[in-house]
Amino acid sequence: MTAELSSDAGAKGLVDAVVSQFGRVDIVAHTVGGFAGGSSVAETDDAIFQRMMDVNFNNTLHLLRAVLPAMRQSGGRIVAIGSRAALEPGVGVGAYSASKAAMVSLMRTAALENRDSAITVNVILPGTMDTSTNREAMPNADFSKWVQPTTVASLIVWLAGDAGRDVNGAVIPVYGSDV
Repeated sequence: MTAELSSDAGAKGLVDAVVSQFGRVDIVAHTVGGFAGGSSVAETDDAIFQRMMDVNFNNTLHLLRAVLPAMRQSGGRIVAIGSRAALEPGVGVGAYSASKAAMVSLMRTAALENRDSAITVNVILPGTMDTSTNREAMPNADFSKWVQPTTVASLIVWLAGDAGRDVNGAVIPVYGSDV
């Protein structure tokens, strides 16, 4: 299924479609996000800050608003991909870091608000992911220190399964060997 998460209506349409087809939503792996950086906070224009908030925070907000009422009836697992930059901002990534930090706070709040249900809400904070896009953007970096996408995928599967039922409100760093 494809969906537009930039609005409450789009996210609700997705959740409604899943519930219609499967009867409930058991797992949400929220991997939508984006990056913009390179300028100082003082030099980053409003459009970049807004784009980072839209892509990294607002999409999460819309999805949570749509899925939590459905999950409160049957339980479920929500896992979102944040970023190391949410906790450890760097020079030139203020808009990105702020949007990811806001997303982490939102996810932890959702965990607290739903702790009386069978819902868990967690965030994974990967360091630099070993992707072709990142390799192209940083060709002189030491790729051996970067996080493998399969590592993050395996953690999502673990958190979504029975073994992860007691993990709630966690913000889990996955930094590879670039600690």
